[in-house]
Amino acid sequence: MFSQWQLRAAFARRLSDMYGREVPAYTTLVDVSHEVNEEVLRERGADAERLGSIGRVTAERHGAIRVGTPEELGQVARIFGALGMHPVGFYDLREAAGSAIPVVSTAFRPVDGEELARNPFRVFTSLLTPADPRFFDPELRARLENFLAGRQLFPPELLALADRAEAAGELSDTDAERFLHLAVQVFELSPEPVDKAWYETLEKVSAVAADIGGVRSTHINHLTPRVLDIDALYRRMTERGIEMIDAIQGPPRWPGPDVLLRQTSFRALAEPRAMRTPDGEVISGALRVRFGEVEARGIALTRRGRARYDALLARVDELTARDPQADRADVARAVWMAELPDTEHALAAQGLAHFTYHVVPGRPTDGSRPPAGLDALLDQGWVRAEPLVYEDFLPRSAAGIFQSNLSDEGSRNNDRTGIAYDSAWLSGAIGREVLDPFDLYEEQQNRSLAQVARELALDGLPG
Repeated sequence: MFSQWQLRAAFARRLSDMYGREVPAYTTLVDVSHEVNEEVLRERGADAERLGSIGRVTAERHGAIRVGTPEELGQVARIFGALGMHPVGFYDLREAAGSAIPVVSTAFRPVDGEELARNPFRVFTSLLTPADPRFFDPELRARLENFLAGRQLFPPELLALADRAEAAGELSDTDAERFLHLAVQVFELSPEPVDKAWYETLEKVSAVAADIGGVRSTHINHLTPRVLDIDALYRRMTERGIEMIDAIQGPPRWPGPDVLLRQTSFRALAEPRAMRTPDGEVISGALRVRFGEVEARGIALTRRGRARYDALLARVDELTARDPQADRADVARAVWMAELPDTEHALAAQGLAHFTYHVVPGRPTDGSRPPAGLDALLDQGWVRAEPLVYEDFLPRSAAGIFQSNLSDEGSRNNDRTGIAYDSAWLSGAIGREVLDPFDLYEEQQNRSLAQVARELALDGLPG
């Protein structure tokens, strides 16, 4: 039998193999990631594995897909549910982007710490928003919704196997093999000719909208390995002649602890696609929709820490707007060094980042009682803190990656009022609760504090 985590690991491997065949530059990205990770491990030793074992980091991937309707997103949820993955987080890329990116998103991933350690595969999944009048007028919206209603992305056999795997928590070898074959197949790039006129109509609004609603299938949009030094990877990819986007998205490189998520990618490549013209002729064309992304993950911030991060970003925006000639990375580094604690201990003491806490064996030897406060427990060596890896995404960074791989900004009418979407709406649309990532980190941290309280016989959680 294949358990859910084994299905998840096998699916991630097969998807990676498939994407490497279809986009060879992705294989280069994976190879360079491995080189950099091995060098960092040699240089830093155990410190390199502070945010996950090298086995986990090497196997780690996140993918990205795009769908057109809540019904399609609900079917995606069933497929990933078979793999023990849940919708976590709500991301509104419409508001995070300066250009036309008419999607809202969530990410499907494991939520249990043990499951994440086994295989942390996650898929950033975007949903088109045809009802938003800033992008689609009534006529185009009607045409788009009619087109989407007439396609089937996921075969009934795949969905039936997914439901069986989710209900039972496993599949037989035979069913697992069939499930994996079908699941990988639906995310391959379809050879079916693209309706040239329809695709170009949507592309005038947004290349992302065209990629979702201009074809009768879906595909893996990008696949992302994890690297321990993203700056070194960026340099090496450039040296190999791979065109990278202009900047690394997310926090700057700085002397303090890595927090949240840093991402970059190589630019979307022109891939040959068959095109059907209005007179029915099939011609050879090319589309730029798929790219290779890489990420470096840091410590998960608390709500307070995330508010600090957002404020720092705003400060960097303000300073660079005043001085357009300034190097943004240098400005950001200076702001971070001035306004963010530069040690894990200080992040924990100020309640800015999430950790799990563990009693240090062998303490005490003098019969003294442990203090009640967490800060004192850490200072006096009663307890050690292990950082929680940030498992989620940043809407501004995701939008930055999307934007960097668009040929133009598309069209967006800001005189119109957009449709409001939120996590509750998305939960209702797919029939599953979209989980709050902050709650997940807090629960994991609180469980560890409760264990510390039990082991040290404290009254209540350490504060």
